[in-house]
Amino acid sequence: MYNFITRIFDVIFAITGLFILSPFFIFVYLYLFITNNGNVFFYHARPGKNEKIFKVIKFKSMNDKKDENGEFLPFDQRVTKFGSTIRKLSLDEIPQLLNVIKGDMSLVGPRPLLVQYLPLYNDFQKQRHNVKPGITGWAQVNGRNAISWEKKFELDVWFVENKSILLYIKILFLTVKKVLFKEGVNSSENLNMTTFTGTK
Repeated sequence: MYNFITRIFDVIFAITGLFILSPFFIFVYLYLFITNNGNVFFYHARPGKNEKIFKVIKFKSMNDKKDENGEFLPFDQRVTKFGSTIRKLSLDEIPQLLNVIKGDMSLVGPRPLLVQYLPLYNDFQKQRHNVKPGITGWAQVNGRNAISWEKKFELDVWFVENKSILLYIKILFLTVKKVLFKEGVNSSENLNMTTFTGTK
């Protein structure tokens, strides 16, 4: 029942959100199209429900500068001034509503992390992939980047074990509140975060 109802909510809210946010979507799209040689979106492989890989869609907020070895520079050295702004306002996340409409993601669920983290999860942490990943989640409204990886995964699994329609709606409201009042929201899920290397 939860999956059926939240899927309906996901589609309705995502389409409504795209409509409401369309002025911002169009502005960011045109700005990036003009200033970034037509490269507007950033696609990155992420594990979804049951660890199925999909490509998450975001507005491109970083350049592609590399070091002398051909490796990308750290995130904080590649984020553009405009990219930093849209991250702070969470506008870079808007295209993920397309992932929600497509069905790869839900509005609410554990954030989709990097594919290379998959072999590092223990059995408890792997449970975060028993549901669709979300644009926002229980960990995001309870500290986001300010909490440790272990605490983040603990919150993710707590959501999986306690998911309900009321909790889904509560997380959406808390997310809106945090974005509007900039409560505990960093400019990126990647900035100011250490790399997950497994639980000791």
